[in-house]
Order: sequence, then structure tokens, then C-alpha cells
Amino acid sequence: MSAWILFTLAAVVFQTARFMLQKQLAATGLSPAGATFARFLWAAPLVWLVYALQGPAFPLLPPLFWLYAVIGGVTQILATICVVAIFKSRNFAVGVTLKKTEVLLTAFVGLLILGESISTLALMAILTGLAGVLLLTDLPGGKGLKRFANRAAVLGLTSGLFFAVSGVTIRGATLLVSAEPASRALVTLLIVVSAQVLLLGAWLALREGGEITRVVTGWRRTIWVGLTSVAGSYCWFAGFTLQNAALVYAVGQFEVVLSLFASVLFFREKISAKEFGGIALITLSVLGLISVG
Repeated sequence: MSAWILFTLAAVVFQTARFMLQKQLAATGLSPAGATFARFLWAAPLVWLVYALQGPAFPLLPPLFWLYAVIGGVTQILATICVVAIFKSRNFAVGVTLKKTEVLLTAFVGLLILGESISTLALMAILTGLAGVLLLTDLPGGKGLKRFANRAAVLGLTSGLFFAVSGVTIRGATLLVSAEPASRALVTLLIVVSAQVLLLGAWLALREGGEITRVVTGWRRTIWVGLTSVAGSYCWFAGFTLQNAALVYAVGQFEVVLSLFASVLFFREKISAKEFGGIALITLSVLGLISVG
């Protein structure tokens, strides 16, 4: 199995854990931006520590790297804020479903920014996975297109677009680092997460007074978001260094299956025939992408 697939599947595990933790943080009174800041605040020192212990000599980075890194970091912040805001919505399923448009959006954004296209077989696998996600999700709130006319739907689609831009620009940044793949991922993660702490920290200090203090004083809970985040981000970044971002995100759709099985194991919920069908389609999509990649 290709290394990029292993990195992506590992990222899915860490991301599922992180979103579960961030959902709990959002329920404790932290704002969406505050819950997102917890992701970066504790991640940055750990990345710097790892880099100091085993990182390569800092490479000379071209101006385009810094542009891609900042755009990738900012859009990842905005995407995460949208997802955390969805957790507080009554139309959670609609928002999360539309977030998954990130896979198709990434294919288009990757073509536009990096000139990277995907094969017809890969596109068919992506569409199969998207069909599985739609089948798994129970969309409440009216009939037809009316069910998408709500705040959660807008947040979901917006987060998908931001994640698409983030994935493509971060991949673009990693490709501009002169090092082997693991070091490219580490250097890019170091720059991106540091920028995220500074930018989002400044925003919170100016616009949401006291939120940083709440994140810090609640470190016993918020630190776990940072730890799962840094592990997941490194795996995503490593995947982006090795493969087209659209294909990485497509394999990442396995997160939906993992979340469903987690609900069965932890909450003793039963899987319906429709859900088995969705799982089958997503699994088929991932297997198809494995054969392509």
C-alpha cells in the first residue's frame, strides 16, 4: 500500500478524535474561534520541539512558499471555525454532508492553482465515495432543495471550499521545500501552525477578549485537541507531499465510516441497511483510489 494512503488513513483517525474533542469544547462555552485556537495553541510548541530534536537544517524557502503557507493556514482556520459552528447547529447532518464537497472542490481548485488534474478512474472513485457519504447522511429540514436553505448548509459548503483551498495551497507549499517528503511535511507544518497561532491569537485578543484565557485555563481539556491536531496535521501534510490533494481528501472520506462505527461501539447504535450501503460505496471508493494511487 502506498505511503500517502497510510498517512491519510492515520490522519483520518486523529481528525475523528479531534472533531469529537472540539465538539465537546464548543459545548463548554468556548466560541468557534476559541475552540479552533485550542487546536493550534498546543500544537505549535510540540512541532517546534520535534523540529529542534530531529528536524533538518532550515531550508531556503522561496516567496511562493510563504504565500501558499499563509493562504493554507488562514483558510484552514476559517474552515475549522465553520465546522465547529456547525456543531452548534440543529441541522448538523446537512452541514457535515456539504462539508464533504471538499473532495470535488479540491479537484477543481488543484487544477486551477497547481494545474494538477486527476484521471477519469480517480474521478469515478471520488464520485462513488461522495454518493456513499450522501447515502449515509440523513438530511433533515424540508423537502428537496429547501433542506439546504439554512445556516448549517452555508457553513458546510463554505468549510468545504476553505478546506479545498487549504489542502491545495499546503500541497503547493510542501512541493517547494527542498528536502525528502517527511522533512518537507515537518517544515511546512512548522511554518503553517506558527502563523495560525499568531494570526488567530491576534484576532481573539482584538475581537474576543478573554477567550485566550479560557483556552489556557482549560488546558486539561484543550491540550488534547492540540495533540490530536498536530498528529493529524502532520499526516495530512505528509499525504499532500506525496499525492494530489483531491485524492488524499477522497481517501479521507473514510472518516465518515470510522465515525459511524465509533457511534456503534461507544453508543450502541445500530447500522441500517442504507448505512451499510453507504459504507460499501465509500469502501469501494477508497479501494478504487488505492488501485489508482
